[in-house]
Amino acid sequence: MITGSCLCGGVKFKIDAALEPIQVCHCAQCRRAQGGPFATNTPVLTSNFELITGLELLTQYESSPGKKRFFCSRCGSPIYSARSNLPGVMRIRAGLLDEPLTVRPSVHAYVASKSSWWDIQDDLPKHPEGIVTP
Repeated sequence: MITGSCLCGGVKFKIDAALEPIQVCHCAQCRRAQGGPFATNTPVLTSNFELITGLELLTQYESSPGKKRFFCSRCGSPIYSARSNLPGVMRIRAGLLDEPLTVRPSVHAYVASKSSWWDIQDDLPKHPEGIVTP
């Protein structure tokens, strides 16, 4: 079981499954939502996710048609995103997960729109556009 929380600790959750490898997204929306050069996400089946506290703090924003981003209304931490075309799957923000983690990043997505000020310096696969999430 893996646990995690937002910055203020108001939103706490647990994942009752092994984590999928971390996906690094460089799209403009993720950069703006995270305030950094990329977002780090791990796909999780909703059936394996349990919100422990903070339901009343979760706020959502539809950043594009069919894609909702959920965040803590108190501290602003992004928690997860969900897409209507992938029912039953959420993308948890890896930085919220309690350490240590056994999974590592496995892929870079949307590198065609990556930040000009961040160089990718690893040998992971690099996709110009998105990738298919399990």
